[in-house]
Amino acid sequence: MIDKYRLDIRTVTMGISLLGCTRSSMSETCQAIYDRVTTQASRLVNVCEGIEADLGIPIVNKRIAVTPISLVIAGVDGSPVDAAQALDKAAKEVGVNFVGGYSALVEKGATTSEKALIRSIPEALAETDVVCSSVNIASSRAGINMNAAAQMGRVIKQAAQLTADQDAIACAKLVVFANSVGDNPFMAGAFHGIEEPDCVVSVGVSGPGVVDRALGSLSGATLDQVAEEIKKAAFKITRAGQLVGSMASERLGVPFGIIDLSLAPTAELGDSVAHILEHMGLEQVGTHGTTAALALLNDAVKKGGMMACSRVGGLSGSFIPVSEDKGMIDAVRAGVITMDKLEAMTSICSVGFDMIAIPGDTSAETIAGMIADEAAIGVMNHKTTAVRVIPVPGTKPGDEVNFGGLLGYAPVIPINEVGNREFVHRGGFIPAPIHGFRN
Repeated sequence: MIDKYRLDIRTVTMGISLLGCTRSSMSETCQAIYDRVTTQASRLVNVCEGIEADLGIPIVNKRIAVTPISLVIAGVDGSPVDAAQALDKAAKEVGVNFVGGYSALVEKGATTSEKALIRSIPEALAETDVVCSSVNIASSRAGINMNAAAQMGRVIKQAAQLTADQDAIACAKLVVFANSVGDNPFMAGAFHGIEEPDCVVSVGVSGPGVVDRALGSLSGATLDQVAEEIKKAAFKITRAGQLVGSMASERLGVPFGIIDLSLAPTAELGDSVAHILEHMGLEQVGTHGTTAALALLNDAVKKGGMMACSRVGGLSGSFIPVSEDKGMIDAVRAGVITMDKLEAMTSICSVGFDMIAIPGDTSAETIAGMIADEAAIGVMNHKTTAVRVIPVPGTKPGDEVNFGGLLGYAPVIPINEVGNREFVHRGGFIPAPIHGFRN
């Protein structure tokens, strides 16, 4: 299962509270951030490597999530970029792959520190290597902050320009959310929620290859039989994650947070969520029936996984990032997957528009419209949705860009070029739906 079907634990993520790190100056605050992270996570990588050796299960990423930095630097004079650089330095010191939490939560409006942090995101992501950023602009309870959506369209464009020589890599480290959660172990959207303890360790499982293999012997099976097999495979995958999380918690001496049940693909052959859908009977992912197949997969993964672990959290479903899934990449190349079909699929999947390369001349308003559409899906359906699109400067539909490592590669997808400028520039708020007021 491990060698042949690519079973792995996609990430062990340590969440660290920085609420006690605020000082009277930015330099002192940054030093406190660095000290806190390097002290708390000093053994994280070594412990994970020890668990890998003991169990024989690869742990692909070791990561850190911290309190949204906009809260930590509130009332402190200076550039928020200094805090990003402190995080980058600390993450490299302890040897993790990414650190998330250069974040702001502005669904109901932005404070002075949140505005400053959002303005600084392009510079912060361009000047650091492993820092990830997220901004929550909507929730089912508050509605959609369209001023923030419009600004994030501009921020994404600026981030792309500042890293144009690296295929706009800064945009791959930036997520715009609706209904973000504070216990998400996956990047780039991870941050340590204020409701979390001082330190916690959470696990994000993987295993598309295991699920795909489970369908290999089901030729002629009904869809309810397919769902049962997916549940059984998800149970096995999640038990492995539960074991890893329990061992990490015990060895690190910190609480065990959650298991995120999301199937997380890579661009490697045999590690594709899209191929699972195709093995249900679709000729290629993106054709009619794809959204229904994805709904079956998501539900079965959750049902099987919830029986296998003590606490489920994060996003928990199936990721459909274009650049990180070979089946998705092939479907975009063939023109079977379009932005419209992706939008429909995001009503079912774990997140939303994820790791999608779009033409470099895409306007900030068009990106803001994508953000607003995904936020509307999340707000109306009480689910997390997000946008991580990458307008790679100088590219046009059909070109290909390579982000390296787990971030993968992707063809540039065509987008709808009809204007939306007047709508986006109206600003204000889209009110919360009536079913959002639950009490």
